[in-house]
Amino acid sequence: MTFQALLASKTGDKISTSVVSLREQDLMPGDVVVAVDYSTVNYKDALAITGRADVIRQFPLIPGIDFAGTVEASSYPGIAVGDRVVANGWSLSQTHHGGYAQKARVKGEWLIKLPAAISTKDAMAIGTAGYTAMLSVLALEHGGLTPRHGDVLVTGANGGVGSIAIAILSGLGYRVVASTGRLEESDYLRGLGAADIIDRRTLAEPGAPIASERWAGAVDSVGSRTLANVLAQTRYRGVVAACGLAQGVDLPASVLPFILRNVTLAGIDSVNAPQQVRIEAWSRLARDLDLRKLARTTHVVGLAEVPEVIERLFEGKVQGRTVVDVNA
Repeated sequence: MTFQALLASKTGDKISTSVVSLREQDLMPGDVVVAVDYSTVNYKDALAITGRADVIRQFPLIPGIDFAGTVEASSYPGIAVGDRVVANGWSLSQTHHGGYAQKARVKGEWLIKLPAAISTKDAMAIGTAGYTAMLSVLALEHGGLTPRHGDVLVTGANGGVGSIAIAILSGLGYRVVASTGRLEESDYLRGLGAADIIDRRTLAEPGAPIASERWAGAVDSVGSRTLANVLAQTRYRGVVAACGLAQGVDLPASVLPFILRNVTLAGIDSVNAPQQVRIEAWSRLARDLDLRKLARTTHVVGLAEVPEVIERLFEGKVQGRTVVDVNA
């Protein structure tokens, strides 16, 4: 029996991908075999396949940092044949075959059983981006933020993290301000729940180390000067969750927001988050994310279409979530 997979290979400095037929014995070690239904295209996947960052550390490798499907075989306690499961991060697409395949064999500790309300397709419409968005919301709540404290800013609003963060936060009663470089798509963002839209250029250039207070909290997937300006404009005792680096890995900020306004900067790691944190995040997604809004952010492609989607992503032409049907 063979299965289809998108395999990444490297010749010199060039990474190439192709859809190939593999056998189960070609999979890497693990105590659970999953029949994969869906994966998704995340920004990290795009970095991996194009080689813009050293995500993939050994070749050839099946990319895809997440997947959802049904367990076919398991020797891991608590994970049984027939369970619907999701995997996000860990070593997927780095040193272990990832989700762009019809089968996966992984460690059972990497898997979370899906809540009943979330289908495997929904799980990948949420994907690592939506799971990261929920981790960010949990961090805001842990910092004491509630809707009564004021506006919450979401940067990179048209991306996967941003789209789902807006949907979650607005559903929880927050007034959401969305920062985007695509103002022509404001209606899409308002449909997700954004109350106000601002041009990302107002945050992208060098700014003052501390500025007028504008928002009580923020979910930032951009980093660099944008995050510095977000912090500078956060209100007293505000909370900012940092989960991305689309603009850059640098942070040209000052300590003033922290020591004058008691601002909290919370880092979000979706790759190695503990099991209990993941369970909480997926439980909250089942409760707090309006799946009807999610459906409006999602389109589906097949394995062979992934490289084209990634090209359009870097051109700023991808809106919302791209689900990969590995069986299409």
